[in-house]
Amino acid sequence: MKDIVFCSNNCFVLYSAAVQAKTSENKESGPSLPQSPMKERPPKAFHQYSNNISTLDVHCLPQLQEKASPPASPPIMFPPAFEAAKVEAKPDELKVTVKLKPRLKAIHSSLDDCRPPSKKWKGMKWKKWSIQIVIPKGSFKPPCEEEIDEFLKKLGTTLKPDPVPKDYRKCCFCHEEGDGLTDGPARLLNLDLDLWVHLNCALWSTEVYETQAGALINVELALRRGLQMKCMFCHKMGATSGCHRLRCTNIYHFTCAIKAQCMFFKDKTMLCPLHKPKGAHEQELSYFAVFRRVYVQRDEVRQIASIVQRGERDHTFRVGSLIFHAVGQLLPQQMQAFHSPKALFPVGYEASRLYWSMRHASRRCRYLCSIEERDGLPLFVIKVLEQGHEDLVLTDTTPK
Repeated sequence: MKDIVFCSNNCFVLYSAAVQAKTSENKESGPSLPQSPMKERPPKAFHQYSNNISTLDVHCLPQLQEKASPPASPPIMFPPAFEAAKVEAKPDELKVTVKLKPRLKAIHSSLDDCRPPSKKWKGMKWKKWSIQIVIPKGSFKPPCEEEIDEFLKKLGTTLKPDPVPKDYRKCCFCHEEGDGLTDGPARLLNLDLDLWVHLNCALWSTEVYETQAGALINVELALRRGLQMKCMFCHKMGATSGCHRLRCTNIYHFTCAIKAQCMFFKDKTMLCPLHKPKGAHEQELSYFAVFRRVYVQRDEVRQIASIVQRGERDHTFRVGSLIFHAVGQLLPQQMQAFHSPKALFPVGYEASRLYWSMRHASRRCRYLCSIEERDGLPLFVIKVLEQGHEDLVLTDTTPK
């Protein structure tokens, strides 16, 4: 039998047939054990190896029988990702909807090659998910201005300005005080001495029409007719806006016509709820704001004459910043000296005007203008009334 050399743990070992025989004798002297077919020794030498087996070729080695491998374990089934993401929502709790969005496939390019590879799980891909919370709609009523003012007053965190003086001017048509809404009755226009009308109340009267210059004609005629007509909505006098349908006697105030859901048209006509067409109409007018120049055509000379003829000045006549107080008078012997080719200078005339101050550039003050008589000639007097300063009086023989 040949001797075989192999390397074990960096040492060369020589095995011979004698060593093999001695080993077999020692085993036979021991207690006999039942021999299994797997442990039958082949007639050739059997070599036992330790760690770090050498790379040298070993010849004439017996081939061991292969052991049967245990049966493979069944594969573990994982639930799909979309089933695990579902959340059963209870009817009484807040609803949460989870939407899974698949990740977009990246296009490989030269720039992507330099990036580190993205992490991936075995059998799973990265997915983006977002939460959408569905809140049931409830009835919410925003607070009005009065409630907000009350709340701020309780907190004491704001300073409110002094209340604006109440406007006691009353419309002769709808009998409401003060200026109205822009998209409603609109502003008040002066009709006569202490007589006021809302712009839209006058404009939508049947008799009234508007000129190209913005003057409203026949307002007084409509007012006289309205004193005898009763509104179909509020049952009060002063109604002047009638239904345009033939033989229809329904008549309203302008504000009452809006509340009664009458239909207004662009050609300045109106139909009552009984005769208006169903649904929307092409010529229907839904916005009533008037931003152009509109005024009531009246006889100003007659209006001034009525003011002058009144003995007691119960009313104030004002044009811009000029307030008229008294017209004065002229006697026959004064006519020759108290006039010019363009104006008269009546004695006792008095008016005041609010104008810029002569002492402070950013303030206004009151100038009281009057006409007096001195040596048979007119004397023009201007009295400057300014708070915090003494009154300054300026006089001259000419208005300039």
